[in-house]
Amino acid sequence: MEKKRTTIVLFSGDYDKAMAAYIIANGAAAYDHEVTIFHTFWGINALRKQEDVKVKKGFLEKMFGKMMPRGAEQLGLSKMQMMGMGPKMIKHVMNKHNALTLTQLINMAQEQDIKLVSCTMTMDLLGLQQDELIGGVHYAGVAAYLADAEDGNVNLFI
Repeated sequence: MEKKRTTIVLFSGDYDKAMAAYIIANGAAAYDHEVTIFHTFWGINALRKQEDVKVKKGFLEKMFGKMMPRGAEQLGLSKMQMMGMGPKMIKHVMNKHNALTLTQLINMAQEQDIKLVSCTMTMDLLGLQQDELIGGVHYAGVAAYLADAEDGNVNLFI
């Protein structure tokens, strides 16, 4: 029997939407699906390292880097941002209920061999370099995503 495939395009840089993508991805992997998460535009920020990485960049690339959140735990919420209090509140509630953080879900995804892909065109547009992203990430364009999605049983856009 051929293995089922799930592909997810993570376009959003919102903490709650990225959480949903990773919860679905980890669930699909637990059900023996081959899973790919294609991170594009603001979704790439979930893959950024939290620490500052010194890389050579032009002025605009430096500005993008400063304006974008650095790492999964720095992403904002899609609703109820409340000047930064919303993410703190939701993380407190998650901790109280022993829910995994986004960083923990990303680590779990890597342990389950979920293919994490960063869109190279978006990286070029935003001035991101491979050294700025966590380890274990694949780098590819839309054609690679389409090849994975073509045989997909479940294809989601978040």
